[in-house]
Amino acid sequence: MPDSLSESPVSNAADWTVSELSGALKRTVEDSFGHVRVRGEISGYRGPHSSGHAYFSLKDQNARLDAVVWKGVFGRLKLRPEEGLEVVAIGRITTFPGKSSYQIVIEQLEFAGAGAIMAMLEERKLRLAAEGLFAPERKRRPPFLPAVIGVVTSPTGAVIRDILHRLADRFPRHVLVWPVRVQGDTSGAEVSAAIRGFSSIPAGGLALAAGGLIPRPDVIIVARGGGSLEDLLGFSEESVVRAAAESEIPLISAVGHETDITLIDFAADIRAPTPTAAAEMAVPVRADLVAELAQFHARLRAGFARGLDRRRTDLRSLVRLLPSADALLALPRQRLDIAGQRLPRALKANASAHRLRLARAESRFGPQVLTSALTRRRERVAVVGARLPRGLTATTAGHRLRLTRVDSRLRLVAQSQRDRRERGRDRLDGLLGRLRRCRSQQAGARAGRLDAVAKLLAALSYKGVLARGFALVRNGAGAPVHAAEGITAGDALEIEFRDGRVAVRATGSGPDAPPPARPPRKPAKTRAATPLPDEPRQPTLFDK
Repeated sequence: MPDSLSESPVSNAADWTVSELSGALKRTVEDSFGHVRVRGEISGYRGPHSSGHAYFSLKDQNARLDAVVWKGVFGRLKLRPEEGLEVVAIGRITTFPGKSSYQIVIEQLEFAGAGAIMAMLEERKLRLAAEGLFAPERKRRPPFLPAVIGVVTSPTGAVIRDILHRLADRFPRHVLVWPVRVQGDTSGAEVSAAIRGFSSIPAGGLALAAGGLIPRPDVIIVARGGGSLEDLLGFSEESVVRAAAESEIPLISAVGHETDITLIDFAADIRAPTPTAAAEMAVPVRADLVAELAQFHARLRAGFARGLDRRRTDLRSLVRLLPSADALLALPRQRLDIAGQRLPRALKANASAHRLRLARAESRFGPQVLTSALTRRRERVAVVGARLPRGLTATTAGHRLRLTRVDSRLRLVAQSQRDRRERGRDRLDGLLGRLRRCRSQQAGARAGRLDAVAKLLAALSYKGVLARGFALVRNGAGAPVHAAEGITAGDALEIEFRDGRVAVRATGSGPDAPPPARPPRKPAKTRAATPLPDEPRQPTLFDK
C-alpha cells in the first residue's frame, strides 16, 4: 500500500483564529435576532455587582439563558429583578467571547402576566409575614373620635374629595393631606416617606418657621381609587409595608375597591374596602352621638325619678310599719301599774324582814353578854397592867438611847443649818440689793411708760377736742350722736362743753332742717361735769 494512503487529506478551507470566529459568531447572532422578548424565571440574582451591573439567568423547564443589565439601564428599570420572579425580558442577544457563551443584554423588564405578579406578591407576603409584620397582636384600635386625621393620597384625585365629603357628613375633623403619587415608579417611595413623615411629627405638633403649627394626626388613612394589579403594585412594595408596620400612629388602608388586595392591607391596623368606608371607620356619626347622648340623658333622668319614687314608697312602707307612741308606751305603762300594785305589799314585807333582823341582833346584846365581855376586858387590863412597868422601863431606856442619838444628829444638823443660814443671809442681802436696784429701774421705766400713755390718753381724749371749742351731743340714753339723721323733733339731747353739760330738746328733724327762730334768752348756769361711775372709759369723737 502506498504511503499517501496513511497521510491526512489536504483541505482548502481557510484557517480561523479564535477571536475571528468569536467575532463572526457574535455578528451572526446579533444580526439574526436583534431585539427579542424572552419569557423566563429569574435565577441566581444576588443584587447589583460592585460595578453597578446586574448578572443573573433566565430559565424555564429545559433551558437556561445568561442575562446582564448594565449600570445605566438598571437605574431606569420599572421592575427590579427578584429571585424566582417570572418576567418578560426585552433586549438584544449577544455573545460573550471570554466564556464562549451567549447572553441577553436586558433593556426592559415586565411581569409575565398576572400570574407572575401574584406569585411575586405571594412570595413577598410569606417572607414579610415570617418577620411578624402581619401579626394580629401588632394591630391597634384607632381612637373613637380623632382630633386630626392624616390622609396619604393624591391631592388631585376624586379619592380625597370623597373622604372630605364623607367626613363633613359624619363628623367634621381637621384633615392633613400628604400629597403623593399613587401610581408609577416613585409611588411606593413617596407613600412610605409620607407614613414615616406623619409618625415623625412630635406629640405637641411641629412648629413652622412662619409661626404656624402642624398638629400630629391621631389616625392615618392611606387611600387610592381602584385600578389594575400593576397600578396597585406601589402599595405592595416592601418599603411601604415596613413603613405601615413601623407607624406609631394607627393606620387605615383604603387602597382600591373591595376586591383589590395589596400587602399594605395586611400591615395596616384596619383595612377598609373603599376610601369612603375608611372615612366612616375613622369618625362616628355626630348626629347618632347626639341622639345617643340625649337618650342616655333621658334614661338618667328617668332612672333618677324611678329611684326617688322607689325610695319614697319604701319610706312610706317603713313609716306604716313603725308602732305608734301609745303602742310603744303601753307595755312600760302596764309594768308600772303592776309595780305600783305590788309596792305596798313589798314595803310591808321589807319592814317585817328588817324588824326580824333587829330582833335577832337585840338578842345578841343582853346583860349577860355585856357582863361576860366586861369581865374578859378587865382580865386583859390586869394582865397588861402587870406588864406595863417593865415595858415602860424598857421603852424609856430605848427611847432615851434613840433620843441621845437623835440629839447628836440634831446638833450636827443645827450646825449645818446655821452655816447654811449664814450663807443664805449673805445671798439674801445680795439679792435684796439687786431687787432694790431692779425695782427702782422698773419703777422709772414704768413711770416713763405711764407718762407716755397719759400723754397719749390726753391727746386721744375727747376732752382736748372740747377744750378747742367743740361740743359732744348725747341722746336721751347718754349715747353719743354722730349725725343729724335719725333725730326727730322733740327728742331730748344733752350737749357737753369744756366746762359742763347742757340739756336741750330738738326742734326740727333731718340733716337739712333749719333751726327755729326764737328770742334770745339768758345763758343758763353751767354745772360741773360729773363723770358716770359705771362708765368703763370716756367716749371720744373717734367712737362709732
